[in-house]
Amino acid sequence: MNKFSSVTATACPLRAENVDTDQIIPARYLTTVTRTGLGKGLFADWRLDADGQPRPDFPLNQPQHADATLLLAGRNFGCGSSREHAPWAIMDAGFVAVISSYFADIFYNNSLKNGLLPVLLQPADLSELFDRVEEVPSTLIRVDLPSQTVTVDDQVYSFTIDPYRKVCLLEGLDDLSYLLRQEGHIAAYEEGVEGVRK
Repeated sequence: MNKFSSVTATACPLRAENVDTDQIIPARYLTTVTRTGLGKGLFADWRLDADGQPRPDFPLNQPQHADATLLLAGRNFGCGSSREHAPWAIMDAGFVAVISSYFADIFYNNSLKNGLLPVLLQPADLSELFDRVEEVPSTLIRVDLPSQTVTVDDQVYSFTIDPYRKVCLLEGLDDLSYLLRQEGHIAAYEEGVEGVRK
């Protein structure tokens, strides 16, 4: 995984609630087992019309959000079926973090395991962010993982994250990489156990 520490960027606002994984990445795009190329299917049924042309009213198609690397999402984002392709598609489209007031558990954990930071804010704080971004799309938002804060101008919002997942994101480790880093400690522990047995 890529390391994640902090990012200062613009955000694309998607106020819709209860966005399920099939809306994030429709099932017809799930034939691949690689992570690359899925960005073209992100929100495809909302982003494209019946002829495959971009819908101008959809936020991801609007020029003011073209360079956004943060996604603002409504409550209960990522509900529905468990598919790792959902965070893969979001990341392949250039996003590094999703900010919401509530994530479905499986999507939340799949995101963390794949290097996409899900930032969980209070509903009122998220609503403020939506208002700011929709009023001024060029608004810069700083997401800082070490301090677990989201900052806009002089306004600072806090979020929580599991300490283990925080370390993995900061150091760019998946579960296996983290475990392999502990080989020395594991060996020392096993030697101690063997010593007690003898």
